[in-house]
Amino acid sequence: MSVTVSKANLIRSICRESFLEFLKEFWGEVVAEELILNWHIELICTELQKVAERVFLGQPKEYDLVINVPPGSSKSTICSQMFNAWCWTRMPSARFISCSYAQDVSLKDAVRTRDIVQSDLYRACFPEVQLREDTTAKGLFATTEKGDRMSTGVLGRLTGFHGHFITVDDPLNPEESYSEASLKTVNRWLKETLSSRKVDKQVTPTILIMQRLHQADPSGIFLEKEDVRHICLPGEIPEAQDEGEEPIVVSPKSARAKYIDGMLDPKRMPRKVLKEQEIDLGQYGYASQILQNPVPLGGGLFKINKLHLVDQPPRRIVRQYRSWDKAATEKGGAWSVGALIGVDNYGRYWILDIKRDQLGAHEREELIKDTALLDGPDITILVEVEGGSGGKESGQNTVGNLAGYNVIMYHPTGDKEARATPLASQVGGGNVYVLNRHWTKALIEELKFFPRSKYKDQVDALSGGFNRLKRGKIRVGGYRSKATTPTPEPQPA
Repeated sequence: MSVTVSKANLIRSICRESFLEFLKEFWGEVVAEELILNWHIELICTELQKVAERVFLGQPKEYDLVINVPPGSSKSTICSQMFNAWCWTRMPSARFISCSYAQDVSLKDAVRTRDIVQSDLYRACFPEVQLREDTTAKGLFATTEKGDRMSTGVLGRLTGFHGHFITVDDPLNPEESYSEASLKTVNRWLKETLSSRKVDKQVTPTILIMQRLHQADPSGIFLEKEDVRHICLPGEIPEAQDEGEEPIVVSPKSARAKYIDGMLDPKRMPRKVLKEQEIDLGQYGYASQILQNPVPLGGGLFKINKLHLVDQPPRRIVRQYRSWDKAATEKGGAWSVGALIGVDNYGRYWILDIKRDQLGAHEREELIKDTALLDGPDITILVEVEGGSGGKESGQNTVGNLAGYNVIMYHPTGDKEARATPLASQVGGGNVYVLNRHWTKALIEELKFFPRSKYKDQVDALSGGFNRLKRGKIRVGGYRSKATTPTPEPQPA
């Protein structure tokens, strides 16, 4: 492509000052289809440029950037292909670490960036940006000004590499989001390995671009931090939502006004395409990948808008259990949870109390014993026993620690979701009441996202107690558990 000097200078002047203009000018260098310029593209380009300008000046970052948008919205073209090439027009010495869930995906984006930089148009407009001939591999190429781009898959080795920019594009594929182990492994790598690969920890921003897949996916973990700017653009804003449902998140809030008939991009993602994706992806996939909300509208397994939140317990509980799901990781990992669940004389189920903490084994046993003392001897205690000799021994230790109390050890069968389904059915039927206490918010948050919740311990404990309640009065070792009748209190409205 032949470009006159005057035209090259004009393009150079405009594109160096505006990432959006750069994207428009160089789109055809890597994408065969014509650019359909929707407003969300301009927004993302503007946000990326704000972050980059501080790096160019060597100023401390104001925040990391999390961008949640649906697939097919050109996020990788913008963030993982064009952005790197544009930054070099302003800072040829800029160093990038770019990663995705798979090495081949990251390399594909790297090749596109290299194609832009080596194009005739780019060379004519930015002759000072040249790639070193000895480092033009897909995974690593460098400029003659000591800038470079290192591309890797998540969990890849990064020893010796540091970046002025760290870009993470889809660190988790949808299938991995079903695996708790994969989630933890990816999050640990991002936190412990990638976060240390910065040229200057005060200046280097992390830019995370992905579709939401789980409450505890990398976006969820990043958003727990204070210094994060969140760009969240769901593929649509549904018109109809049930009473009590949380609204779909759009960030920044001003972007909501830019939706046309509730659609983010009516040309590339019109209503017909969205309907097809809803069928193909299913309710969880559509909620996560298109709506950027890991919970389907109306709730996931637990329809939390059907829960009754009340201040006072019922007049009469006819049967109740304290059900324990035990963990042994102090100040981290899973929680030890003791859930008190009962049924009243009208057949309504009540979540009466939650004891929840991250404790070591000794402290956990003390909590269980102290809770039994507070509950009194009339409340039967359920202890979930994991498989293997270690789980059985742990259960026996708990029983021995509760001498004088009625304790039932049980081994759960089926997966967590299957065990929780009977309780979820009662919630959906409006037959479950929850006391409004300090622990209620955390409980509802877990119920809302389950089975894609960050933690599942409260659900496990409640499922164990509820499934035992369903069986009615039972005989354990010749002992028939007693029904309890608390002191009468005002019936909730």
